[in-house]
Amino acid sequence: MQNNKQFDIINDFLISANTEENPFISTDKILEWLRYRNSNVNVNIQQIPFSEMADWYLDKNTGNIVHKNNKFFKIEGIDVKTNYGKINEWQQPIINQPEIGILGIITKKINGILYFLMQAKIEPGNINFVQLSPTLQATKSNYTQAHSGKKPEYLEYFLRNNKKVLVDQLQSEQGTRFLKKRNRNIIIEVNEEIPVYEDFCWMTVGQIKKLMTYNNVINMDTRSVISTIPFNLINKNINNDNKDKLIEITNSNSMFLSMIHNKNTINTIDEILQWLTDIKVKYELQVKCIALNKVKWINNNHTIYNDNFSILAANIQIENREVKTWNQPLIKSSREGIIAFLVKKIEGIYYFLVQGVIEPGNFDIVEMGPTVQCIPNIYLNSSENKWPFFLKDITDAKKENILYSSYQSEEGGRFYREQNKNMIIKVGDDFSIKVPSNYRWLTLGQLNYFLKYNNLINIQARSLLGAIKFV
Repeated sequence: MQNNKQFDIINDFLISANTEENPFISTDKILEWLRYRNSNVNVNIQQIPFSEMADWYLDKNTGNIVHKNNKFFKIEGIDVKTNYGKINEWQQPIINQPEIGILGIITKKINGILYFLMQAKIEPGNINFVQLSPTLQATKSNYTQAHSGKKPEYLEYFLRNNKKVLVDQLQSEQGTRFLKKRNRNIIIEVNEEIPVYEDFCWMTVGQIKKLMTYNNVINMDTRSVISTIPFNLINKNINNDNKDKLIEITNSNSMFLSMIHNKNTINTIDEILQWLTDIKVKYELQVKCIALNKVKWINNNHTIYNDNFSILAANIQIENREVKTWNQPLIKSSREGIIAFLVKKIEGIYYFLVQGVIEPGNFDIVEMGPTVQCIPNIYLNSSENKWPFFLKDITDAKKENILYSSYQSEEGGRFYREQNKNMIIKVGDDFSIKVPSNYRWLTLGQLNYFLKYNNLINIQARSLLGAIKFV
């Protein structure tokens, strides 16, 4: 019985992922709707001196940026020591937000198709202000009304004791910017009629994945939740007839074959876990919280910055939010980055080249990330032997080998107009299967399997995995 339920859940997700026709709203109409919301929303964001923030202050003793009621988050300093990489000691600001937020999507089966209730949400840091977010996207401070605003719509569905849960995981955020930050990625299904408020609409997974091919339409939180959808059959005793049904839905799509391939893989699940353990033992990571005023960055009362990113203070006015006017610090990146997977067909199956990524904010030293995640402009003027592994394979990729490419925004509630180029690039038979020790080849199914567990796949990898289509 349990195996049948597992098959039914995968089947429902897969049918939705392969359905773009929507009687409620077409994909083109969704784009029109978002453009309309962007052109008609009243947004005013102004950079102000830190001293003019009414809701936040710089602590006199530490220089830490703190909210007046000690909620939400704070920005403090960290001192990092590691034997990983070419820079072994540094200090930097980091966002400390220990509370766990909710990134939740409500689904409902309508005429046999699973639809997702998505929100056109305005965030102050979004490049285009309005992007598609989960049904509920809220920190604990938000949904407990620490800001004295109204409760987010649909919160009550996620707080029910008897909710039908399809996905429920704790997943990390950027380990270079957040200190051990996690959000609850949750997908629930309802059977009853529920109201569809303004700025919400039903759409299929196929539509969401299609919209990920456009620049800066689907926000980071949605990409994270979509990536956690279980499509794999690893360690599930589903009979061959049911497997054949799933393959038939995808018309033997190459990516889906990588999703369900679970025999004679290059590395077994146990071997991948052993590899991660070896990295954790090999590399040391000591992170000590320090006062922000001990971090040797430039502070001119308008910005705290170095060459990589900066912290600024902003006064924000946005209509149609729980709170319409507020001020807060935002993180601004100095340059655009590249986030990319290299994929290679090995014995007819796509494998993804995964990197063991060590970042100061990680819960357990290492998380699996994409082949490359970096700011390329830092390296392009230096000799190639100083470049990160495989960056040249990304920058020199031929157009016909680029399977996916789009600009995607980072989380607009904390980051100011930050976007990175997300890419999936196919390499040929001449690309060696032998890779450096911090890298391993994984099937899509193995990556999907590890997404069931906390703090194993980083947000950059999840952003890419969520975009993969099976048609």
